[in-house]
Amino acid sequence: MNINLQYFGQSCVLIEFGGKKLLFDPAISQNPIASDALLNALNPDYVLLSHGHGDHSADVENILQRSNATLISTYELVSYFGEKGYKGHPMNTGGKWNFDFGTVKLVNAVHSSVLPDGTYGSNPVGFVIWNSETCFYFAGDTALTYDMKLIPVICPALDFCILPVGDNFTMGYEDALLAAQFVECSKIIGCHFDSFPYIKIDHQKAKNYFEQDGKELILLDIEETIEL
Repeated sequence: MNINLQYFGQSCVLIEFGGKKLLFDPAISQNPIASDALLNALNPDYVLLSHGHGDHSADVENILQRSNATLISTYELVSYFGEKGYKGHPMNTGGKWNFDFGTVKLVNAVHSSVLPDGTYGSNPVGFVIWNSETCFYFAGDTALTYDMKLIPVICPALDFCILPVGDNFTMGYEDALLAAQFVECSKIIGCHFDSFPYIKIDHQKAKNYFEQDGKELILLDIEETIEL
């Protein structure tokens, strides 16, 4: 693997993959511990949106307008932004498509979804993405679910996964460890933590919990970049 991943807080990550820049769940302006100035540096080729909640979708329109990126999401969300004039590729849970950077498969997530203006945000999803060299899983906002056990059966082996660990609104780190076991992955990037008081976590306690199971939990600072 030789993949750059940059974290922008909450569930917003930018991943350079297959020669393209993939931006997940951009909502920097809704994150009280992130600077709005970070938005100006984002120029992705694709925006991938897991569900409609404002702490994931708030900056989608801003970024699509500036970058001319393609939105990849569920049919309902692509249609919603399509009516505003933005291009997208609609998908739904269980489907996959071969893009110019690799294959994207939408998998189940257990959560809720509504856009900030009250529009139905479709069922939430996660993304499994792969090419000939690397495969990773972006879980989106989700509870622990046995459906995760299907991912190693229907997708290539995971090199890393991005899982929510903040609890209250999603899995906590204890359930995230079970999720890592279900998807058979030992390198986990944590997301959806610390942005609000409800989801603040003890970083060292969470890392130790994963380490005891022989897994690595990586908790990045905002703007921090790692190579995978």
